[in-house]
Amino acid sequence: MKIHLPFALVGLAISFAVPILAQQTSPPDSQLREQFVAYLKKFDDVWNSNDQAAWAALFTDDAIEVTHTEPIYGRAALQKLWADLKLNFSNHVTTLDQYSPHVIDTAGNEVWMNAKYSLTVKGQNFGPIEQKGNLCSILVRDGDTWKMRMFTWNISPKPAPTTTPTSQ
Repeated sequence: MKIHLPFALVGLAISFAVPILAQQTSPPDSQLREQFVAYLKKFDDVWNSNDQAAWAALFTDDAIEVTHTEPIYGRAALQKLWADLKLNFSNHVTTLDQYSPHVIDTAGNEVWMNAKYSLTVKGQNFGPIEQKGNLCSILVRDGDTWKMRMFTWNISPKPAPTTTPTSQ
C-alpha cells in the first residue's frame, strides 16, 4: 500500500505539470502581445533618453531589480543607483520573446515576459561597449499602463575567439 502512494503522487504532479508546460510555449494573446511590443518600444526610448526619473517611472514603488551584483529594492533606490552610476546608454533595442507575455493572475493584471536586448553603454572612464543579453520581468497593470515589479537581466558573454589551424 505504501509503495503505491509515491507513484500516485508522481502521477498527480505530472498531471498538473503537463498543462503548465503546454501553456508556456503557446502563443500569447495577440492584443496583449501588441501592448508589450509598444511597452518595450517605450522602454527602449526611456533607456536611450538617459532620463533616470523617466526610467524609474517604469517601475512600481516596491519594485526590485536583480542585477549581476545584488538586488536593488524600491523605485527610489533604483533611480538613485542609475543616477550615481553616471552611465550613458544608446542603441537600446529590446525584442520580446515569441511566447511572451505570460498572464500570471486570472484578472490579467499581472504578467511575466522575457526578451533579448542589445545596447551601447559608455561610462566616464570606459566605452563605448556593445552589450547583449536577456531580461525577464514581472509587470503589473497600473491603470492603462504596465509597471515593472521585478526586473532581472544578464549580459551574454562574448563568443570565444575561434582559432585557426596553423600549418606545420
